[in-house]
Amino acid sequence: MTKKLGKGLEALIKTHDLNDQKRFLDGQVPLNKIQPNKSQPRRRFNDSEMQELIDSIKEKGVLQPITVRELNSGMYTIIAGERRYRASKKLGLKWIPAYTVKINNESEMMEYALIENIQRVNLNPIEEAEGYAILKGKHNLSQQDIARKVSKSRSEITNKLRLLKLPPIIKDSLRDNLISYGHARALLSIKKSIVMMRLYYKIINQNLSVRDTEKLIKLIIQKENHSDNNKKSNKIQILENKLQAKIDTDVSISLNKNNSGNIKIAFSSYKKLNKIIKILTDE
Repeated sequence: MTKKLGKGLEALIKTHDLNDQKRFLDGQVPLNKIQPNKSQPRRRFNDSEMQELIDSIKEKGVLQPITVRELNSGMYTIIAGERRYRASKKLGLKWIPAYTVKINNESEMMEYALIENIQRVNLNPIEEAEGYAILKGKHNLSQQDIARKVSKSRSEITNKLRLLKLPPIIKDSLRDNLISYGHARALLSIKKSIVMMRLYYKIINQNLSVRDTEKLIKLIIQKENHSDNNKKSNKIQILENKLQAKIDTDVSISLNKNNSGNIKIAFSSYKKLNKIIKILTDE
């Protein structure tokens, strides 16, 4: 029985280890030798959640080691666990349990920070998207490279990066969990920003579900398409009237979706046909 418990504990520790060759438990690291990570994906720390963590650490201690990178100066940079680090500092602790990761560059450190946070579901979609954007823009990784490194599909990386195109107020709402990732993805299907913002406020004020939002968006898009078709019809009618006035006969213009089409010109006799041709050829 004791052996089984021992193996279970060993297995549990190993599941936390991303790479046995690169990461090891360093025991207790002095808090005064740890500095925050400038590339930390998480940007906001909820005050009430932080207080809950502080209370938990005060009562039971830091149960889950943070992950750090050792610098040449003897200092450490946080890769994952900044909330635990901040809570421990607030409590005046001197030491904190930490895993040390051996990595060589800033790009790899950003990857580890993202992976650690994603695996613990600690990042909201905007923070995740911003992390991917840094890997893509600053460290020149392709979306396929990012997908492989964080074990996600390429389409998921693409969808997350698209969130950064949302208006600032909507991004902030997603960051603050006022709307969900599903709401944000649905809003991205709306082309006009003024229509998008109108619907966003409706989601907030009426507490719309993602499904209700998607239904509304479907109606909006259908209405816009109908309006576009009406505009095209009005333009075609103007052109038909213009041509009819010039050649003095009925004209019908048919337009396809790709703006190709045909013109039908009515004539009552061979003499009338000749007259139309002379007008059109300016003879």
